[in-house]
Amino acid sequence: MKKILSILFLLLTSYLLLLTDVYAARVKDIAAFEGVRANQLIGYGLVVGLEGTGDKSGTEFTVQSLAAMLNRMGIKVDAKDVKVKNVAAVMVTAEIPPFAKPGSRIDVMVSSMGDAKSLQGGTLLFTPLKGADNQVYAVAQGALSIGGFSAGAGDTKVQKNHLTVGKIASGALIEKEVTLRLDNKDELVLTLKRADFTTAKKLTDAINKTVGDGTAISVDAATVALKVPESYKKSVIGFISDIEKIDVGVDVIAKVIVNERTGTIVMGENVKVSTVAVSHGSLSVEIKTRYNVSQPAPFSGGQTIVVPEQDVAVKEQEAKLIMLPEGVSLAEIVRALNAIGVTPRDLISILQAIKAAGALQADLEII
Repeated sequence: MKKILSILFLLLTSYLLLLTDVYAARVKDIAAFEGVRANQLIGYGLVVGLEGTGDKSGTEFTVQSLAAMLNRMGIKVDAKDVKVKNVAAVMVTAEIPPFAKPGSRIDVMVSSMGDAKSLQGGTLLFTPLKGADNQVYAVAQGALSIGGFSAGAGDTKVQKNHLTVGKIASGALIEKEVTLRLDNKDELVLTLKRADFTTAKKLTDAINKTVGDGTAISVDAATVALKVPESYKKSVIGFISDIEKIDVGVDVIAKVIVNERTGTIVMGENVKVSTVAVSHGSLSVEIKTRYNVSQPAPFSGGQTIVVPEQDVAVKEQEAKLIMLPEGVSLAEIVRALNAIGVTPRDLISILQAIKAAGALQADLEII
């Protein structure tokens, strides 16, 4: 008997451990270290080589930019004399990842600013990309790829994808590094991607259990402060790596997401309802009109006329009443509502009514 109980205990323990693994997430997937982040860059440039689809001559900033560029290259021109259709003014945007070194490359996005019809076949000229501090961190240049095309003439045209936005893969060369020093740090800060007090507490407990008591302290629902242990002082990167691999149980609020345009409904596993009765039925009214021809007898002197005849039919589906007891789970809710044959749009109305009755223990968000 004791042997059987021991086996059952081991099986139960294994089952609970499996559940923990299933619903756990790595720290690196739910949180990020403060300061380790990408930075956005922006720049103004010119795209040349377009086949008559560039900015019109009335776009003054394009003409002024082209004239200024030519003057810097030693070609004296007056902006009033410049009239071209193969040039477009664009804004260039990019993100420089953390720890990116000078000489490495990043992708850039190029978007038309003027009234250019298409950037197809264009080439971006040398464009400095600046950060929020107005310092140049990268330089972009290269041929655009818009992933589409436009063909035709007059009112007959065929177009695929958006023609005034393009991308240059590895089109920017990093010139300056965004400095972030992690060596010899005594403290680090973890920021949860989704703030939650319970998750922050679980994260703190998991780190203290793995590394040692007093290593982590919960500051608020989104922040956990870490003290670098003495054994990691010379290897802060190793400390970060070990923290990122820790599994943490993620807790989220009960929420129901409803998209009325598509009829899509997504419910979290923690959605519960109080005791409530649901009745669902539908009423349809169908009106049919038939046109009968009234034909007079031969030589009677009568006229042929059309007589409309209408039939009205009212159908009401049988409404089913179903009781949802208190504390039922998501699976039970879906099973019960499917039992009364509801469609996704019917389910939206039912959920809204249950929420209005105060029986839905979850946030109902309509997008």
